[in-house]
Formats: sequence, C-alpha cells, structure tokens
Amino acid sequence: MMTQPTSRTAADSHDVIEVRGARENNLADVSLDIPKRRLTVFTGVSGSGKSSLVFGTIAAESQRMINETYTAFVQSFMPTLGRPDVDGLRNLSAAIIVDQERMGANARSTVGTATDAHTMLRIVFSRLGDPYVGTSSAFSFNNAEGMCPECEGLGRATQIDVEELVDRDRSLNEGAVTVPNFAVDSWYWKVLAGSGFVDPDVKLRDYTEQQWEDFLHKPATKVKSAGLNTTYEGLLVKVQRLYLSKDKESLQPHIRAFVDRAVTFSTCRACEGTRLAPAALSSRIRGRNIAECSAMQISDLAAFVREIDDPSVAPVLAALRDILEALVEIGLGYLSLDRESTSLSGGESQRVKMVRHLGSSLTDVTYVFDEPTVGLHPHDIRRMNDLLLQLRDKGNTVLVVEHKPETIEIADHVVDLGPGAGAAGGRVCFTGDVAGLRASGTLTGRHLDHRARLREDVREPTGHLSITGANQHNLKDVDVDIPLGVLTVVTGVAGSGKSSLIHGSLPGRDGVVVVDQSAIRGSRRSNPATYTGLLDPVRTAFAKANGVKPALFSANSAGACPTCKGIGVTYTDLAMMAGVASVCEECAGKRYTPEVLTYKLRGKDISEVLAMPVAEARQFFTTGQARAVLDRLADVGLGYLGLGQPLNTLSGGERQRLKLAIHMAEKAATYVLDEPTTGLHLADVDQLLALLDRLVDAGNTVVVIEHHQAVMAHADWIIDLGPGAGHDGGEIVFTGTPAELVAKSDSLTARHLREYVA
Repeated sequence: MMTQPTSRTAADSHDVIEVRGARENNLADVSLDIPKRRLTVFTGVSGSGKSSLVFGTIAAESQRMINETYTAFVQSFMPTLGRPDVDGLRNLSAAIIVDQERMGANARSTVGTATDAHTMLRIVFSRLGDPYVGTSSAFSFNNAEGMCPECEGLGRATQIDVEELVDRDRSLNEGAVTVPNFAVDSWYWKVLAGSGFVDPDVKLRDYTEQQWEDFLHKPATKVKSAGLNTTYEGLLVKVQRLYLSKDKESLQPHIRAFVDRAVTFSTCRACEGTRLAPAALSSRIRGRNIAECSAMQISDLAAFVREIDDPSVAPVLAALRDILEALVEIGLGYLSLDRESTSLSGGESQRVKMVRHLGSSLTDVTYVFDEPTVGLHPHDIRRMNDLLLQLRDKGNTVLVVEHKPETIEIADHVVDLGPGAGAAGGRVCFTGDVAGLRASGTLTGRHLDHRARLREDVREPTGHLSITGANQHNLKDVDVDIPLGVLTVVTGVAGSGKSSLIHGSLPGRDGVVVVDQSAIRGSRRSNPATYTGLLDPVRTAFAKANGVKPALFSANSAGACPTCKGIGVTYTDLAMMAGVASVCEECAGKRYTPEVLTYKLRGKDISEVLAMPVAEARQFFTTGQARAVLDRLADVGLGYLGLGQPLNTLSGGERQRLKLAIHMAEKAATYVLDEPTTGLHLADVDQLLALLDRLVDAGNTVVVIEHHQAVMAHADWIIDLGPGAGHDGGEIVFTGTPAELVAKSDSLTARHLREYVA
C-alpha cells in the first residue's frame, strides 16, 4: 500500500506566538516570537518586565478576546478588559493562568472540592457505602441533603454577641445598629427601619417579644420598603450571610475587626466539625466514613483508595486515584481533602490548581505559571518540573516566569528580559535555548551556573533561644535551640513542619520581629511612600517650598481628587465577579486636584515624585529622613519599585522586602524571615545575602525559613526538618553547620546541597 507524502498545510504554519511592539508598563517596544507547544521560561531581574509581557500582554489579550466571543448581553455582566498596549499579537490560543492568588474567599471550599476529588469520593460512597444512604449529594456538605443541619455544612458553630451589634438604649432612628455598613440612612438601615415589623422611633429595649424576634431572627421575607419591593432579613440572619459565610481574611479591615469583636467560633458539636449530616456519617467503606477519608493525609488516602476494587465504580475510582496520586507527585501528599482552600499558601494554591489542569482533556491551550517553584525544596522542584513537561507533552504551550536555575534548565526556549529593572529594563536581552543563554553573557546567563560557596568561617552564637515540646500540626514534641547572633536557616521539604515550628513558637517573644509575605491591610490606598513614612518628609518639603499646608500633598486628605477620592482609579463593583478598576477620568490617575499639581519642588509636582522609582528618588532626595528611608528600600532590592504604586499590586516577595525595610529602622533583636528569595533573580540573591550579613553583623539574630541552596550554603547554622512531609515529617533530622550537613547527613536537603556545592 502506498502512502501519500503529507504536505504541510497552512494550518501547520501557526507555530509561534508573534508579539509585535509591546509597550505595557516598562516594556520598550518589545517584538519577539514564542514557540507554541513548547516550554518557554521568562527570566530577568525583579521589575524587568517579565510579568508585563507574559501576564499583562499575552495572557491579558487572550482572555479579552475570549470574552469578546460572548453575546453582548453576557459581556454586559463581565469586566471590561482594556486592550494591552501592543501593536500586534498573532496566533494566540486560549490562556489559562495558574497563579499564586489564594483560592477564593469561600469557607465552603476545600482541597477536595477544588480538585473534584471530593465529588468522586462522594460517588464512590453513594455506590459502595454501607448502609446505603442515597445519591452522592447526600454526602455533600454544600447540599441541603448532606449538610449538618446545625452548622449548615460549615463545621463550626458561631456564637454572636448581640450586645456588639446593637445599642438597646437607642431607637433605629438614633442609630441603634452598630454593625459596619448599617449607619442611619444607609440602604441596609432603610430596609430594617422601613420594614413595618418594628417602629423606628421606639428604643430597642422597649420592643415586644415578637418585634425583637422579627428584628433579629426573621428569615428572608419579601417587603415593600421606601416604595420599592425588597427582601427583609433579621439583623442576625443578615450579618451571618454578609460577613460570616465568607473567609475572614477576605473581609475589609474594619469588618474583620467587628467579626473578631462580635463572634466566637467553635467546632460544631452536632457533627464534630465534619460538616455532614448523621446519615452521611453512618455510611462506611472498609470501616471508614467519608469524613474520616477526607481527614486522612492524601498520601494515606491514595493507598486506601487503591485497595477498593469494585467494577461498578471502576472509572470513577481510576479518576480519583489519578487525582490523589498527582497531588502526592506534586508534593502535596501531606494535605488532606478537608483542608480549607483559604488556609493554603500561595505556592500550595498554585499546585492545587495545577493538578486540576493535569486531568483536563483540553489541549493546545497556553498555560501561564508565575514562579511555580515558590515554597518548594529542591527535591520537590524536580517533581514540579516533571509536571510542567507533562503539560507541554499533552500539546500545550507552557509559559513560566521563573528564577530558579533548576527550572530554567528544563526550558525548550528562554526569553531573558532586562538588562535592569523599571526604566532600565523592558528589553529582550536574549531569546534562544539554555545553552545559548549560558553563552550569552547576560546577567542571567552569567549567574546560571553561579554557586554560593559554603561559608568558610561560621560565626559563634552569643546564646540560645529554646523551643521545647513543639507539637503544632505535624510536629512531634520537638525540642531545638536556635543560636543567637548568627544566621540560621530552617529547611526541609514542603510540609515537613518548618512554618509550624518557627511561626508556632517564636512570634510574641521579646524582640522577635516576623517579616512575612502576607497581604498588607488596607493596601488599595497605601503605597510604599505612605507605608514607609516617606510621604511625611516629602509633604513637608513640598509645603515648605510653596508656603502652603502639608495636608494638601496627601491623596487621603485635602489635596485628593474629589472624583476618585485620591486613589487614582475608580472601582466598579460587579456583584457576581471580581470588581474592575479603571483610571480616573478627572485626574488621569494623578490622584490630586489641579491646584495641588501647580506646586513644585525642584521642578517636579507631587504626582511626578510619587511616579518615581526608588532608585530615581534617591538622586532627587539626597539628605535627611527621606534619603534614609529610600536607602533602606534600595538595600532590600526594591530600587525599581514606584513610590506611589498601590501595595495590593505587589507580589508576596516584594511585600516581605518592604516590611523588612521598615523593620530595619527599629532596634530588633531577632528577625524571622519566610522565604525572602521569593521573586528574586539569581543576581539579587547575592545582594540579599549581603543584607542578611549586615543585619547579623549589627548584633541581630536572623532566622530564615528557606529552600534556596545559596542561602543554605551561606548560613552559620542549619536546622533541617523531615524526613518527609505531613506525618512522615515533623522531626529534626539535622542541626549543625552547612559543612557538617554536607559531610555527615543523608537527609534530602543534605543530598541536594552536596550536589549544589560540588
């Protein structure tokens, strides 16, 4: 039989994504081709433009074009995405962003529900559980049939102190309700006061029993209020729905403070925290109910599921096994399916999302990852690399923003941006394969094989900080001494117990300052200038130069643009999805009134000064308090950061370095840092090590939770946890100098560090 030679059709010619003239943020008219169905890694120092190219241009345009395929009616409910500043983008495919944003703000979401593993487990229990209790929905805590009737499937009881919600000595008209957003004349207040169930002029303590019941507990009821048809709910019912069914961390600071004050949470007594109705808990497979399975460590659950063999559910069992084994493979075997999604770290969230996509039958899509190795030990990075390659081998285009050499080395194609950060970056320094990058002479190329050496002379401790009997989470009554006056690195695979040991034992002790990557409260209005106190001397300088009052130069005070209230953008709240920010048309994003912008300091107005990156501002403010703050920001590697950049746009690593810059001005004794290398280029890691040395040499103690081998090699003392993750971890497997670790230990850390320094 003869086979016709296949000719290359036009459809096969679209094998690169063409980017032409990209100018988003600091990109300097970037044009390049990115191969499709390959793994491309984007490298460059922080602020060089990697995210602007990958997320702000390629992924943003892909998502915008997909949104445009919906009908005008559907689009009216969706955020209006602006077109990125680029001349042309061709051959895009649908982009799926797998980032480190925490997963949802929903107290009902768990690792099991987020990965569909819980859905499959429910199906298995509905078929094989004994006694039989009904369909799979009877095992769902998010379904009326399966949820515990007491706590409605949340697993916890909430006790609300009514005295924190109301002042009984006032009437509604006098402002009796003290809950946030219920002030007199607000919409919520109008519904309460105009419902007809109570008299708004009567003091609360004079209500009849029925009125008090209606006021606090009445379920949702249709009423006419202020001439409009609306729904009335008792105050307790409404507070429960508005504030208590959401993850506390997602609430605004003043509402979180109210919840802390008014509510006590405890495990639901009826279901003992399992969230499920008695019938669902009665059904068992091999002696275990679904709640016990969900509470098991995933690696143990995978073994348990492998033992179940029943042809009636064979396809579901196979799919469940695949998901559980993928979670173990990606280094999340120490989690359990009942773990709340909101409690996962950024890196864990990203890996959970990744598992969802591995099982997807979609192909020929573009997956975009943001530093997928964050929070991973070198041992876990190898597994992560395998998964990135698996996604590529399914026929997908995989784009990864990454700094770790282990991941750069598996790339088919590398795009290196730079040469510097901010205005000094935004250009393509190299594109090609890894061998070409090594030979290219770019900053990344030169540092790819750069290895920090073991410290030749380790510092001697001046004393010890003792931790005894630590047993939080998976820790097994750990006793350990942390040396004072030196640089200590705490390491171990993901889930080995590092954070539990350090964050569970050190905060709150005298002189201990914890500098982590958590979000900075109220960060939409705040920026590096306000957060570090830099704005005070700047406002004073402007006021002095122009003979006016300093308050004019605060965007939160007298000089604020009245339209956007000094934020520079206006937010549109879309009830059922994320809100949208658009640049304020009145001040064009400058945040101040036109009058304020007429006042200059050495030729610049206040909005021009706040638009400067730290490095440029250091040349503008050469003395005094302002210069001291700017020097500290430069010291922590934030020279590229704009003074007026909203804090909610910073990455976890940037937030941590910003907090560190502030704490450096204080007289602390012990600094606790959590993965300070997150988001740092290989060249910047050297700068960070020099900074840690300066802190220690000034008489401080520095304790760093870290996986980066350069930091391990540079330490005076190492505490290694393991040997594995979850219940296979939680023990100290080594304490000593890095040199002793390399020479004597056989832990996973020791093996990788030996290879690194060799």
